[in-house]
Amino acid sequence: MRTLTSTDANFDSQLSELLAFETVNDKDLLTTVDDIIDQVRSTGDAAVLSLTQKFDQHPASSMAELELTQAALAEAFAGLDAEVKEALTTAATRVQDFHQRQVQETWEYKDQLGNRLGQKVTPLDRVGIYVPGGLASYPSSVLMNAIPAKVAGVPEVIMVVPAPKGELNPLVLAAAHLAKVDRVFTIGGAQAVAALAYGTETIPQVDKVTGPGNKYVAAAKRAVFGQVGIDMIAGPSEVLVYAEGEAGDRADWLAMDLLSQAEHDTVAQAIFVTTSQAQLDEVAAKIEKALAELPKADIARAALENRGALILVKDRAEGISVINRVAPEHLELSLDDPDSVINDIRHAGAIFMGRHTPEAIGDYCAGPNHVLPTSGTARFSSPLGVYDFQKKTSLIYCSESGSKPLAQTADILAQREDLEAHARSARYRS
Repeated sequence: MRTLTSTDANFDSQLSELLAFETVNDKDLLTTVDDIIDQVRSTGDAAVLSLTQKFDQHPASSMAELELTQAALAEAFAGLDAEVKEALTTAATRVQDFHQRQVQETWEYKDQLGNRLGQKVTPLDRVGIYVPGGLASYPSSVLMNAIPAKVAGVPEVIMVVPAPKGELNPLVLAAAHLAKVDRVFTIGGAQAVAALAYGTETIPQVDKVTGPGNKYVAAAKRAVFGQVGIDMIAGPSEVLVYAEGEAGDRADWLAMDLLSQAEHDTVAQAIFVTTSQAQLDEVAAKIEKALAELPKADIARAALENRGALILVKDRAEGISVINRVAPEHLELSLDDPDSVINDIRHAGAIFMGRHTPEAIGDYCAGPNHVLPTSGTARFSSPLGVYDFQKKTSLIYCSESGSKPLAQTADILAQREDLEAHARSARYRS
């Protein structure tokens, strides 16, 4: 795991190198994904079934075998241990409660001319959610994608989840039951995204595709954008932990918070930023100690070597500057008074404040969405939310008297743009 120091002459270039990562720009990847999309568009169900058999070794011999019934989802939920059932229900309730507060309503006002202006808020008709699958799968991703859609009022939520060799995690199905997902198809990869975007004989076309996946899924989402909406192009998971060596810090906690992201993927990113050399050294030692016991140590170690870093800064101002430059997906502030720096943090997907708020809680049950912007896109993107499943329509209602002065203004501006039909259309009302 590399160590960077802000006072080094080449610190800026080292930081740029650390942050350099492109998710879906490989030409061979894009060519492969475009070919898959073309197959699905051309032959629909036949392509989806064939590709699912090929890539997932799924034993299904028909599309009907790739769709799960509502009874199967309910059975999966009923079969959970009481402790797990309670935990999943608690998480779902908290996600619902948080997102309920994001609902936007239609609004109007009347201007000084007596015209009515406003915005109509409408849920999307149908959305598709992509959920990573297999035995190492994520029921939390079901909750984080489906619940905001349902809160927004989306009538139909279609879920796709890969089932390698036909195997599925019952927790994923149980989560789909809790989140009231309408239809579930056991397909994944670029073919699943294409099926949602263009529709097949069996799988209905959706208006938007959300949810994380591998590089093929990310590339497919980028390719179909415009045909459907997407939430974002998600890259590998990231965390930046910031501390200042205060008395309340525990190096073992900080080390494990970094490892909680590193264990996701060999290209996940874990960055520790501190103003204390002693704390940096202690956290480095605790990481090594923890790796000796971690089940996914090989993945975590590779991630730390590939994209991890321990960064020493001289003061808080430099630390905040690094945070805003990284624009991390997850930001932990291990500080006595995290509120004191919140207004200075401009770019982060989610901020975890204080020592008792590990990113892991946010992944499962804090309530806010865990689908977050990665790869620096927190500079211009937001977490997935109810607003992603609603669209806005402008409302304009001019009265006869209120129309006249506006028509005169439009007439003048249209003439200056050499759009005579526009000008005359407005002039007729003046």
